[in-house]
Amino acid sequence: MSLRNLIGTIFSVFCAAMLGLAAGAVWMLFAVWQGRTMPWLALPAGWLLAVAIRHWVCPGQRMTAAALAAAATLLAALYLSLLIAAARIAGGLGIGLMDALRTAGPGMLLMLARLGTSTTATAWFLVGAVLAALAAMRQPRPRKSGGADALSRPQP
Repeated sequence: MSLRNLIGTIFSVFCAAMLGLAAGAVWMLFAVWQGRTMPWLALPAGWLLAVAIRHWVCPGQRMTAAALAAAATLLAALYLSLLIAAARIAGGLGIGLMDALRTAGPGMLLMLARLGTSTTATAWFLVGAVLAALAAMRQPRPRKSGGADALSRPQP
């Protein structure tokens, strides 16, 4: 493996992780707004992550995109669980979310997230990861000509 390929792979993993964390944060906003975790949102989150990773992170590499999309979906679910645990601590102690994250630490947040996640929620998270992998392996549809592209190209 050349240095260029290695750097590209590391950058792809980094981008997929950042997309997963962003999806988890947005998912947490919906969960806090509704007052429940809403684990079924793993399906649309996984699909959106798959589309983003397939088109922008790993174009043309279907298996790599599938693995990264599934991992990003699971990372989003884990991050959601950690943020929900921190929000519960913050609400119970009357402190801010960032203070709760700093005070609890990763070990306590992981344990509280594990205890607060039901078997049904875990199943939804896994189904979302499988959907993300399948959606990322899908062949993208060819673009149709016409529309704005046809107007911008000079006609022979």
